[in-house]
Amino acid sequence: QASRLVELPYSSFDDEDDDDTAEQDSGVWYPDPPKLSPFSHCVRYLAFLWNLLFLLLGLLTLAVGVWGLLAKSPLAGGERGVPLSSDPMLLFVLAGLGASSVSLAGCLGAFRASPCLLRFFLGAVLAFGGLEVLGGLLLLLARRRLRDALRDLLLLCLLRYQEDPDLQFLVDEVQRSLQCCGLESYRDWESNLYFNCSAPGVQACGVPASCCQDPLENGSVPNAQCGFGVLGLGAAAAGAVVHTGGCGAALGAWLRGQAGAIATGATALVLVEAVGALLALKVLRDVSAVRV
Repeated sequence: QASRLVELPYSSFDDEDDDDTAEQDSGVWYPDPPKLSPFSHCVRYLAFLWNLLFLLLGLLTLAVGVWGLLAKSPLAGGERGVPLSSDPMLLFVLAGLGASSVSLAGCLGAFRASPCLLRFFLGAVLAFGGLEVLGGLLLLLARRRLRDALRDLLLLCLLRYQEDPDLQFLVDEVQRSLQCCGLESYRDWESNLYFNCSAPGVQACGVPASCCQDPLENGSVPNAQCGFGVLGLGAAAAGAVVHTGGCGAALGAWLRGQAGAIATGATALVLVEAVGALLALKVLRDVSAVRV
């Protein structure tokens, strides 16, 4: 039997009625869109809090780097003796900026359920993890070159000791902690323009106070002049005042002793990144399933 088509005015139906009628006439059942399970909600909140924590840490690192750069800026009354590109505080700025940017993308991606931001976060984490693994392999394969680069870095720190407060603090901490002086021996300070015996200042023929065996006067007051004139003494007389051994060998021995701790820290960092990536991947899959 032929069915009769009855035309009705379009104004008597709205869009929803048309959709419902079409579904009923076609006989096709459309399932309800999937909903996120409680576990998916927990993963989403955990991903947001996880990235929020690292966002705060990245902002803190960025603030420390910016503060260090501004403290040495001529506008703030500081003196910049080294170019900005070789300033150690620039590493804090770059690390904080990168960590905060990636963590912000992860936070917003988990909070707004944005696939674009989640994919960017996953790509950045995978890129950082790949660079870390590649860097570790290069360190293992080029240990000799690494030692030479470390030696050159220490020599540069000795030459720029008075020019940058950050380098000065770093050198003093290394010499004080490892009980060493100079790169190969305390005589390496002769290459510094201020400690050279031909220098006109009061520091001529001296070494920093961090080289002294007893940098405190009377056991309590720091003595900044304990290393003055040491380079003009003999080896035996200088050995009674300062540590004569160099920091190159001492730092190498310390790094070898800390190899286990360094490997543990690197592994923990990779695991932290892996956990963040897995959380973001779970959220991305749930969001994609709901959207489809």
